[in-house]
Amino acid sequence: MTGKKLKLIKQDPWLEPSAKDIEERYGRYLARLKVIDEDFGGLSQIADGYKHFGIHYDPDRKGWIYREWAPQANALYLVGDFNNWEQFSHPLQRNEFGIWEIFLPENDYKDTFVHGSKLKVLVDSAKGLQYRIPAYITRVVQDEDTKNFSGQLWLPEAFNWSGDTYKIRQEEELFIYECHVGMAQEKEGVGSYLEFTENVLPRAKAGGYNAIQLMAVQEHPYYGSFGYHVSSFFAPSSRFGTPEELKQLIKTAHEMGLAVILDIVHSHTVKNTVEGINEFDGSDAQYFHPGSRGEHPQWDSKLFDYGKTEVLRFLLSNIKYWLKEFHFDGFRFDGVGSMMYYHHGLETIDSREKYFRQGVEFDALTYLQLANQLTHELYPGAASIAEDVTGMPGLTFPVDEGGLGFDYRLGMGIPDFWIKLLKEYKDEDWNIHELWQVLNDRLPYVKTVAYAESHDQALVGDKTLAFRLMDKEMYFHMRKEDQNLIVERGIALHKMIRLFTISLGGNAYMNFMGNEFGHPEWIDFPREGNDWSYKYCRRQWSLADDPDLKYHYLDDFDKAMIRVIREHKIMSSLFGNQLNVDEHNKTIAFERNHLIFVFNFHPANSIPGYEFPVPKAGAYRLLLNSDDIAFGGHGRIDPKVNYVAKNSGSGVKMTIYNTNRTAQVFQRIV
Repeated sequence: MTGKKLKLIKQDPWLEPSAKDIEERYGRYLARLKVIDEDFGGLSQIADGYKHFGIHYDPDRKGWIYREWAPQANALYLVGDFNNWEQFSHPLQRNEFGIWEIFLPENDYKDTFVHGSKLKVLVDSAKGLQYRIPAYITRVVQDEDTKNFSGQLWLPEAFNWSGDTYKIRQEEELFIYECHVGMAQEKEGVGSYLEFTENVLPRAKAGGYNAIQLMAVQEHPYYGSFGYHVSSFFAPSSRFGTPEELKQLIKTAHEMGLAVILDIVHSHTVKNTVEGINEFDGSDAQYFHPGSRGEHPQWDSKLFDYGKTEVLRFLLSNIKYWLKEFHFDGFRFDGVGSMMYYHHGLETIDSREKYFRQGVEFDALTYLQLANQLTHELYPGAASIAEDVTGMPGLTFPVDEGGLGFDYRLGMGIPDFWIKLLKEYKDEDWNIHELWQVLNDRLPYVKTVAYAESHDQALVGDKTLAFRLMDKEMYFHMRKEDQNLIVERGIALHKMIRLFTISLGGNAYMNFMGNEFGHPEWIDFPREGNDWSYKYCRRQWSLADDPDLKYHYLDDFDKAMIRVIREHKIMSSLFGNQLNVDEHNKTIAFERNHLIFVFNFHPANSIPGYEFPVPKAGAYRLLLNSDDIAFGGHGRIDPKVNYVAKNSGSGVKMTIYNTNRTAQVFQRIV
């Protein structure tokens, strides 16, 4: 420590009483970094673990080396197709650090140790003899008949990354299309990386999004976990294709100007001892905390011991691996709130002290600082996004200024708010002041990803906004000629909620694929309870493409909305400036980055000659109107009319036709 006050504390006077806690947090990071420098030569060097462990060809010795960390194991044996699954013919040798190793000379194994062959490691431990999948394996496949998983020796020709020079620009606003490759196709089955590249990337691009966020990439044994119960951290899921096909997806996305963000899971891992790393060396404390501290009761999973050097090596290597080997442009870190506290973010944090002292998992905080520091050292423009609802101070502040180093936090309170509003209140009882408060409830220096709904709201047991608004009526009344008041309300509010969220709620925006056009059904992965059906585990793009259905109204509005917000750089501007709040007419007007937004949430009140204050006199044009016929509206507002704002003596005022359940966006032209 230099003795100088950290910038985070200077930035926020509320944190002054916690200055010692923040300084100690930074001190723990520096102390761990010093040990890493001394033992490994630097942060990037410890993250080269994926080049050391697992299976690698040694050109000097001319053969293959397999290494595994298993300190409590009695013996390890490499088995596979190459030795006809002979159990004990290929033992590994242990060094003093609990690292096991075997060398296979190329001349002896060139015909058997080959690309595509299957293998496992037989571990002799206190648990007895167990077949395991190597922890650093880069390819795992499932046998179609037995359903068992095996490691696979993956030795393809080097992927051609030539021409892939894409990098996120620091000043670029992010419009994120959250995706799941497997359920991204219309067919009732598992989609592939190649199908996604061909069919979904163009949709994201056409929609105006400039980033995709890929879920479920890291291998996971149970498809229905949505990818959040990871078993093999370095293996892209083989359900969707080969690693090279994933690389081609990313390269193609880059050619289209799309960043690719990995939804990375370092907050926990699957309990499985056959497919995963749990009890790999026979103990419950190899990668994880022993006993109950290593269990996540809500997620039925295992919790990492972030204080262990080899755990840090494993996870930091995973960061570097995905950035360097696959050219990902950053990460959305799953379960950050769960990582940071023993209570996993489930307890109310209602005092400053609770953020820093009560139930805080200090080693996890240090890991997150190291992970973010590494990410930005390797890729200065990378996007690092935290899934956190706790509001940990300094979450999105640079590490060397006292923070945890994330670029963004997810605005998780926003979708929760919309759901609560729709579930518990009649339209006429919505509190417009509360809408403004919730959408602006963030600190100026905490960059937030705003979203109205994500995959969380689309799962069975919950409802998407479209389904919550229109429910079963969507099955019967979505043809254009079919008039229905419930559908009409749903379409109107769906557009308004999304525009209100994107125009006020943060500094980046996210949408789950298909939700932009109001995908009508929940996501239900194939399982025993639905007879292993894929009917609800797909995206029905044809609904949005059908000109006779109302879904394309929402799709077209989303495109127009994204275009306006991007062109006028709304996300990177300062907070909105409130101009008018009218509770009687459920109307709010505000200005953000020189555009005027007017929302009338009232179910019935349409007011001709509606007057409200604006910052500057002059002529204004209508830039976006949710009531446009092209977006399924009533077409009550003439798009060609210019609006003149004049100084009335009590300030500059503008007059419009304020139609009910409508959002209007105006731009000053002279």
